[in-house]
Amino acid sequence: MNAEASCAPLHLEATPGRLDAVLAALTGRSRSQVSSWIAGGFVQVGQEVSFKASLRLRGGEALSVQVPPPPDAAVEAEAVPLDVLFEDDHLIAVNKPPGMITHPAPGVRSGTLVNALLGRMGSLPEQSDFDGEGGYRPGIVHRLDKDTSGVIVVAKTVEAHARLAAAFKDRDTRKTYLAIAAGSWKAGGAVKVDAPVGRHPVQRQRMTVGGANAREAQTLFTPLAAHPDGHGRTLALVRAQPRTGRTHQIRVHLAHLGSPVLGDTVYGRASEAMTRQALHAQFLELPHPVTGQTLHLHAPVPDDVLSAWVALGGALPDHLEVPG
Repeated sequence: MNAEASCAPLHLEATPGRLDAVLAALTGRSRSQVSSWIAGGFVQVGQEVSFKASLRLRGGEALSVQVPPPPDAAVEAEAVPLDVLFEDDHLIAVNKPPGMITHPAPGVRSGTLVNALLGRMGSLPEQSDFDGEGGYRPGIVHRLDKDTSGVIVVAKTVEAHARLAAAFKDRDTRKTYLAIAAGSWKAGGAVKVDAPVGRHPVQRQRMTVGGANAREAQTLFTPLAAHPDGHGRTLALVRAQPRTGRTHQIRVHLAHLGSPVLGDTVYGRASEAMTRQALHAQFLELPHPVTGQTLHLHAPVPDDVLSAWVALGGALPDHLEVPG
């Protein structure tokens, strides 16, 4: 059940019929509204979250609905310093720090990248999208997890947003991340993971290989350096190049390999060496939305990742800041 909603859940007893139709009748809301609740993971049938609006109910099932709060597009501009990598009249590229959420969402109205960008520029193209998990995301084309640092691009006009969104959708972009991962690695031995990613069937905040509404997901992993961790395993600095852009894709694929990201408490475990997951969006190449010329964006690896790797006994490769 979605933990971001603020209202107490509704507990209902199902009547026979489709899940969306039954909920609409029981709550007095429209079919489209309750369908958005279902798609957002706010509806539980028995002990499991259901993402299927067409699920047939026999009657008598226990339904639990965590009604999300209404959207609120009134987001305050905030004077938050930003590490700007590139900016013109059409877009801005920022080196997002760890701990910063990309855009406001239910329960999070301040301290986000959008708040900071509004403080810098005054306005962004409206892209209000509340579907139970979307939130208010003007100008946002792609996202980084809260505790993932690195390159993120935001559109400054409606036209730029449409063209940048198309570039990501058509896979005309090239993304390169750096992670510290445990597992069985040999430097230079690239591994390609082709495994669909979907919502965890019970823990809605998690993704998993397979899962509900799973979608194609491909990532190429190339270890740049590796060394024994002293416990029969190997730690590696891993370059990750996702071909697709699914939620938590790199973290899920590394966990699927048995090599979770260092410090990832969702898909792995906490680490004394890192206070957050050791994942950084280091390079991004994409066509400029107006000129079509390729932008080469680079956010240097942050000190906490470098310090953790050295503290764990690793040596930094000479080509660390060179795109693969």
